[in-house]
Amino acid sequence: MNIYIETLGCPKNFYDSEIAGGILKNAGHNIVSDWEDSDIIIVNTCGFINDAKRESIAKIFEFADRGDRLLIVSGCLSKRYADELITDMPEVDIFIGVNEYEKLPEIIDNHKIGCREKFVEEYKTDPNPDYRDCRNLGYSATLKISEGCDNRCAYCVIPDIRGPYRSRTMESIVKEAEKLAEAGVKELILIGQDVTAYGKDIYGSFNLHELLKRLCRVEKIRWIRLMYCYEDRITDELIEVMAKEDKICHYIDMPLQHSTDHVLSMMRRRSNESSIRSTISRLRSAIPDIAIRTTLITGFPGETEEDFDNLYDFVEEIKFQRLGVFTYSMEEGTPAAEMDNQIEEDIKEERKDSIMRLQMEISRAFNESLVGKTLEVLIEEKDEDGVYLGRTQYDAPEIDNCVIVKTVSEHKPGDFITVEVTDAYDYDIVGREI
Repeated sequence: MNIYIETLGCPKNFYDSEIAGGILKNAGHNIVSDWEDSDIIIVNTCGFINDAKRESIAKIFEFADRGDRLLIVSGCLSKRYADELITDMPEVDIFIGVNEYEKLPEIIDNHKIGCREKFVEEYKTDPNPDYRDCRNLGYSATLKISEGCDNRCAYCVIPDIRGPYRSRTMESIVKEAEKLAEAGVKELILIGQDVTAYGKDIYGSFNLHELLKRLCRVEKIRWIRLMYCYEDRITDELIEVMAKEDKICHYIDMPLQHSTDHVLSMMRRRSNESSIRSTISRLRSAIPDIAIRTTLITGFPGETEEDFDNLYDFVEEIKFQRLGVFTYSMEEGTPAAEMDNQIEEDIKEERKDSIMRLQMEISRAFNESLVGKTLEVLIEEKDEDGVYLGRTQYDAPEIDNCVIVKTVSEHKPGDFITVEVTDAYDYDIVGREI
């Protein structure tokens, strides 16, 4: 059968879809790039916050008028709301969660036309990464090193959806990295709900630094990028390896959510303002050019004007090179949803917009400081004759800045070139190839 997979949400969902595609190919099915060529449509959904849920539901209904195509909904939304969805969405034939991808061929083969089914289990086994088809991933690929989460932040449903934290073995991860490298991947992006917790469950201690040492020995890999790092688990050993190993990008994604002890405590985060400042200082001392990305939440229940003013001042002082802001999303089943002092949507948005305006100024100042410097740039696409788009080691794909490169040479996606920065904008820089 021809199967089309539509993926929504975070890179972890895209990783799951790649494994699902490999499982289905191994069973004799064909993965197509256009849903109109398909016999079966799979929508891999996100159910993390309200905006993501709305996007997922809209996409499901978009595919609902599908003629005689089988419609399967998988992923976080399906795992979280399977009982409600099978009642409210008669257009969907099959619902599966986040742990049923290896059963997909059997589910499809045994499905009877007109029968509606759901297959949503708890966290017994994770999809086998060996099924992942690495042949067409290109020059940059994610590498999921763990599944689930034990942190239980007050606003987050991920532990209920994805289950407890489960590290993969180093041998399994390195094996996949080698497979990716042989397929032409040059950049590994390490992902998980909390990559800095890696190894605690199976090795008895935080072992991300040891995993990185092994990954740095994989030939043909040029960049290794860290996403989803919890501040309180960024150890001195991890910083030392990041500073020492040339393949590790001078970049870290460290979602802090807030800066004041009052709000962090209500969020059930282990960090406090002092520890955050200390970690940032340690990172910048050991790696002076490191780009720190963070995300923040505005309008968490009980966030006072003073809390927000302190957060604003903190962002202005620290000057994160990369920063995003979400407004608090009330999620049923979380402790935060039951808290008093819920904040009105317009106030959440005002606070978000205020910080994003500040960050735009910070980002432009940082970009202007790069003018005249020489940077290594990974080419991603051709924009027009003599102009390419790329990014530096300080930028993750899709979410961070872009480099507009002027050159007389011909390049293809995945090429690394040397660029002198000649101009700067709020979120992008311009340069010429040397």
